[in-house]
Amino acid sequence: MELSEKTSFQRFGSESNAQVGSDFEKAAKSCFEELGLHLHSSHKLLIGVGQAKKCHSFDLGCSEKKVIVECKSHRWTTGSNIPSAKLTVWNEAMYYFHLAPSEYRKIMFVLRDVCARRELSLGYYYLKNYAHLVPPDVEFWEFDEDTKAATRIHGAQVPK
Repeated sequence: MELSEKTSFQRFGSESNAQVGSDFEKAAKSCFEELGLHLHSSHKLLIGVGQAKKCHSFDLGCSEKKVIVECKSHRWTTGSNIPSAKLTVWNEAMYYFHLAPSEYRKIMFVLRDVCARRELSLGYYYLKNYAHLVPPDVEFWEFDEDTKAATRIHGAQVPK
């Protein structure tokens, strides 16, 4: 695809946004494998309100270890503005975590992207402004693309 053919929503330097997401999920899976947690892609789980349940596919998960992960590789806008439409997707993920069985460990795995103007990563910004939507049992992890390391920034301690 020629650069001129890309939409304004296309991440600069990427083949496609779908590829960016897929690569980010692979990075998340690799990080958790290094911690001894082996996860499967497109982990399906029944969720719902009351008796009504429907299958939802989480980005990563494991039925045996009872873990589900949503991966978001979103960035601040090029003008350092708040990516409000993308944060709406994060809100949706919080709702899915809320509907998931309580015995599951719930992890939101996000890209560490710091806004120089705000001196704040997108993950910390979200937690500062949307904490009222984050279920108490959800962990937030940030992935640093440069170091390839993930750091838990919110939530329960990782079991030994």
